[in-house]
Amino acid sequence: MPPALRPEFCIAGRVNAPKTSELVPGLIPEHEGVGKLLQRDYWGVIEACRVSPVALMADVVRKFPEFAPPALVAFERKSGSEAGLELGDELLVTITAAGTFEVRVVSKDEQSVTLATLSGHPEAGRITFGAYRSSSGEVIFHIRGRARASTQKFALGYAAFGEAMQTNTWSDFIWSVACTFGTGVSGSIHADTRELAAEPAGSAEDACSPTFLARGG
Repeated sequence: MPPALRPEFCIAGRVNAPKTSELVPGLIPEHEGVGKLLQRDYWGVIEACRVSPVALMADVVRKFPEFAPPALVAFERKSGSEAGLELGDELLVTITAAGTFEVRVVSKDEQSVTLATLSGHPEAGRITFGAYRSSSGEVIFHIRGRARASTQKFALGYAAFGEAMQTNTWSDFIWSVACTFGTGVSGSIHADTRELAAEPAGSAEDACSPTFLARGG
């Protein structure tokens, strides 16, 4: 596994970015969900990466919807803007065979961006996309989601189909990033799922924190 990175609060972005408290309304944090709290990690080493982690993430946030596998999931900026994702931006997420839902950008720095689920989404939680260097200097692209089913209605489908859908979606996303900035993934794309202890209700910072810190640019 890549290094265990602490889920500390990190916020950066445009001038006059919204305050943390302004990002929280409408979110479904993990503690409001039902069932098992799962942490899902997906990562790959980018073979012959041509850019730094910072440059890679700058492009990812500018073209985020383009990296998603269209057969599984599609992202659309609600604002219709061509600019990169910024704090407070919201996206429509159309999940094949599930419907269209919404997420919000709740954390961003030079090497990562974090999306959190909004009311009506099948999941309660957040997901971070980040890039960093390994101890040997290789560029790693890493996705970590931390979530549970948002309601009892979604719990059964989440347990039955969530794992396969998540793995296929984010593995394809990583492969797309790796082929855009390098020559693919060195070795294989790694996937790891683990159950976490249920989290109590926390602060606004907890609801908007990244699931890991991407460091090493």
